[in-house]
Amino acid sequence: MPSRTDLRLRRPLPGLLRLPWDEPLAHWRPEQALLREMPVGPSRHLVRFVEAEGRMWAVKELPARVAEQEYAVLRELEVRGLPAVKAAGLVHQPESGNALLLTRYLDRSWQFRRLLMRLPPNRPAHRARLLDAMASLLVDLHRNGVYWGDCSLANTLFSRDGQRLQAWLVDAETSEIHPALTTGQRNHDLDILTENVAGGLLDLAMMLERPPEIYDQLVDEAATVATRYRELWDVLHEEPLYSFADRIQIEGRIRRLNDMGFAVDEVELVPTEGGDERLRLTVSVAARQYHARELFELTGLEVGEGQAQVLLSDLRAYEATLREFQGGLTKRGSGITQAKAVQLWMDKLLRPGSERAHEAVGRIGGPVQAYCDLLEVRWLLSEQAGFDVGDGAALDALANRSQPTDSAAMVVVAEEDTVEMRRPTPEMIAEASGGAP
Repeated sequence: MPSRTDLRLRRPLPGLLRLPWDEPLAHWRPEQALLREMPVGPSRHLVRFVEAEGRMWAVKELPARVAEQEYAVLRELEVRGLPAVKAAGLVHQPESGNALLLTRYLDRSWQFRRLLMRLPPNRPAHRARLLDAMASLLVDLHRNGVYWGDCSLANTLFSRDGQRLQAWLVDAETSEIHPALTTGQRNHDLDILTENVAGGLLDLAMMLERPPEIYDQLVDEAATVATRYRELWDVLHEEPLYSFADRIQIEGRIRRLNDMGFAVDEVELVPTEGGDERLRLTVSVAARQYHARELFELTGLEVGEGQAQVLLSDLRAYEATLREFQGGLTKRGSGITQAKAVQLWMDKLLRPGSERAHEAVGRIGGPVQAYCDLLEVRWLLSEQAGFDVGDGAALDALANRSQPTDSAAMVVVAEEDTVEMRRPTPEMIAEASGGAP
C-alpha cells in the first residue's frame, strides 16, 4: 500500500485491505475488485459497489473534508442507534485532495423509484407508507439533534418492517449534530424535505410519462409529509396538564406512546409556574423499539419494531385461543404457562408459517417478513370473503402476486430481482385509477 494513502478501516478484513485504495475510484478495474452494478439514484459524487468478504460495500469518492465530516456523522448516528447506513472506513488520498468513504451496503433495501415503478400506477396507499417513513426518520434525527440538510427521497433507502416501511439515511454530507435543534433548524429541514419529496415524485411521474393532471395530486401528497412530521413531533413533545389524581389519563398517554412503539424512560409531574393546581406531565421516550424489546424478552427473536407489532398480535390471539380451549393461561397450577404458550406459538405457527410463506414469495426477503405478509393477506382476504379463508388462500395469493393491490404485502415487488420480477397483471393495471407512480 503506497505510503501516501491514509487508510482507516473499522474492520481490517483481508478482502477490504486488498482493494486498490491508492487509485481514484473511477479507475478501479474488475481484476482489482469484485465490482457490482447496483441501482442508485442521482448523486453529486461517484459511488461504486464492491463485494468483499462475502458482503456488499458502497464506496463513495468525495472531497476529503466532506468525507471526514460524513464519516464522523455516520459513526455518531450508529452510536445513537439511528436508522442510517454504517460507516466502515475512510481512505484519504492527499495527492487528489479526495477521500473514499466506505459504508456497509444495506441488505434488502431499495430506493423509492424501485418500488413505485413496479407497482400498478397511482397507488396513494403505498406513497403514504413512504411519507410516513420519511416523517418518522426526520423526527428520529431531530430528536437526537441531527440536522440532515439534504433530506430527500433520493438520499433515503427503504426496507420492509411488518406492515410499514423503515426509512434509512444514506447520505450525510450536509448533516450536522448539535446538542439540540432550534425550531428554525427543524422547520428549515422540514421545508427541504417537503420540497424534495414533491420534486422526487414529480420527476418519477414525468419519467414514467404519467398524465400531467395528476401532478397536483402528487404535490398535495408530498405536502402531507410535513403534517405527518408535526403530528408525530407533537405527540412526543407535548406537555399536557393533569391533576395528581388523573392516573387514568396519564396511563392512557403512556399507552398511546407504547402503541406507537416508543418505550417510556421516565415520567415527571412538575408544578406549573402560575400556581395552577394541575401538574405538567413530561414524558421521556427512548427509541421506537417497545414491541421489539417485548418480543425479544418473550422469544429471543430480534426483529424490526413493525414486525414485532404484527407478531405480538398473532401471539396474543394464539394465547386467547389457548385460554378458550384449555382453561386459560396461569402462572401457577395446572394451566399452561405463558412461556409454554410462547413455545407452542413458535413451534406450531411461527416457524412452519414463516417457512411456507417464505417459499410462497420465492424466498424473497426474510421469513419473518413473509409471515407478516401471510397474516395481513389472510386477514384482508377473510374480510372480503366474510369468513376465515385460511392460510392456503393467503399463500396462493402471495405466490401468484394476487394479494390486494394496496396491501403492505404487495411491497414485496420492490425486493424482487429485476430478471425474476413478476410485473402487475392486466387485471391489476385495469383496477388502478389515474396514472401517478
